[in-house]
Amino acid sequence: MSDPSEKDTLSRRGFFGVSSGALAAAGIFPSASREDQQPSQYNDRASSTPGPTNTVLDAANPNSVFPPPTDAGGIPPFKYPFAFGHKRLHSGGWSREVTVRELPVSKTLAGVDMRLTAGGIRELHWHTAAEWAMMLYGSARITCIDSAGKSFVTDVKENDLWYFPPGIPHSIQGLAPDGCEFLLVFDDGNFSEFETVLLSDWMAHTPPEVVAKNFGVSEKAIARMPKQELFIFQSEVPGPLEEDRRRAAGSLGPSPIDFAFRTLEIPPAKRNKSGEVRIIDSTNFKIATTIAAAIVTVKPGGVRELHWHPNADEWQYYFGGKGRMTVFATGGRARTMDFETGDVGYVQKTLPHYIENTGTTDLKFLEMFKTDKYQDLALSEWLAHTPPQLVAAHLNLDKATLEALPREKTVLMPE
Repeated sequence: MSDPSEKDTLSRRGFFGVSSGALAAAGIFPSASREDQQPSQYNDRASSTPGPTNTVLDAANPNSVFPPPTDAGGIPPFKYPFAFGHKRLHSGGWSREVTVRELPVSKTLAGVDMRLTAGGIRELHWHTAAEWAMMLYGSARITCIDSAGKSFVTDVKENDLWYFPPGIPHSIQGLAPDGCEFLLVFDDGNFSEFETVLLSDWMAHTPPEVVAKNFGVSEKAIARMPKQELFIFQSEVPGPLEEDRRRAAGSLGPSPIDFAFRTLEIPPAKRNKSGEVRIIDSTNFKIATTIAAAIVTVKPGGVRELHWHPNADEWQYYFGGKGRMTVFATGGRARTMDFETGDVGYVQKTLPHYIENTGTTDLKFLEMFKTDKYQDLALSEWLAHTPPQLVAAHLNLDKATLEALPREKTVLMPE
């Protein structure tokens, strides 16, 4: 009988000896052997997993299977994949959400991933929370009225944003040829798509004689109204934008407020060989008074530098590539987790962290904050604006190394 330690399971030797080449080629591990990166106490027997395991999840989360030796203490998970979310399927599309119920650390913000077919409608509704959105695919027509009752109607495409304050009624409809998919972020971790004010639901739960009196029609005229919520439903693709704008404007005219934002029409706040960052908050997207964002691209081999956010928790959405993040907490605690497309991450206010591209393609993600202004502080700018002798005393650095440190916030490294 063979030695159990030689069994081809997720033992250290089995995992890295048999499958590390394929995993490295897929971008799951860096080219250097993870075994070479482990301290001496991580031997085959101590780190093996001879019992049952989920090899797919283990392969996608190498920094949880074999944590870096710098990890320490207990930090709750700060990652939840949208793929684990319950998908609500309807005739005109679907939705799934990540809230504080799925990711308990995520107390300030929640997210919804939604798909609409061409003609599919997210019915007329409003929320008690503010809605910030980014188009991930395709195109859509959005509508709302402002607090003065004036209409806003426009078409949005991939990378465009919109923002609807609490109580502002709105709708979203997929356009030809293939509808759309978009991310919604709400400024309340307890938010749920199951708890919105829907036009159809409101009418179904109002006495019909009251509805008829409100509209000045007979009860017979409203007898075919839906008896339950529509939420997402299929309809015809809308006609020309200008015609919808004209009819919606009526006697009041269009709203002077622009509820949409064309992201690619502004220059990046930072761009170098390691990627770029675009910052969108109330300074350039005036209506967005409760949610600020950064759209980040990190090239292979690059890192979003060591930094922290002094004014708000950070809610993240990864929409391209692979990466890892270490979050450092008080009490000498630290944890590293891996992220890929479709994952949500979360970092509590003031906790230091970085995001490193561990794949072979661009890493793309959103940094979202419940605040009107984006703020971050970087380790490099802190040290650069502290007396050098004091820094050297803390970190035991020689003069040459100290002078080589970045002299200002770099955001993305290497420059």
